[in-house]
Amino acid sequence: MRRILSILLENEPGSLSRIVGLFSQRAFNIESLTVAPTEDNSLSRITIATSGDDRVLEQIVKQVNKLIDVIKITDLTERDHVEREIILIKVLAMNDKARTEIKRITDIFRGSIVDIGKQVYTVELTGNAEKINAFIKTLAYETEIIESVRSGSVGIARGEKALRI
Repeated sequence: MRRILSILLENEPGSLSRIVGLFSQRAFNIESLTVAPTEDNSLSRITIATSGDDRVLEQIVKQVNKLIDVIKITDLTERDHVEREIILIKVLAMNDKARTEIKRITDIFRGSIVDIGKQVYTVELTGNAEKINAFIKTLAYETEIIESVRSGSVGIARGEKALRI
């Protein structure tokens, strides 16, 4: 089962490596990982997307909770939440037909062209993983994808209550 974990922790050197180390020790794969300071610069939020055996993940969550730097860990998949990724993707735009098609597809998926070169467009798109995968598949059908980079999942619980101390 795919899980999204949101971890609030002190913004200290080595905090991230200790958490990733727990996953590594258990041979548990991290599909994506994002980390950044929160509105309080002394705190960071790590979002980890992973999947696998629920029993092993439960043990990892318990061990992460015991780390001194960790303030709170929440499994977002167990509650109503919003999850997004961002992708930047370079595509070949050799002629007017290709450029028109890239623009049309980008508009349909509510993305934006953020850089235009002589033969290359760079497109930005934000959405859930399914939307981004569909966008990649559609673009690949129409033109050549030169390069892409994805942020990985970030998520936040719905509602007024914050995931804080």
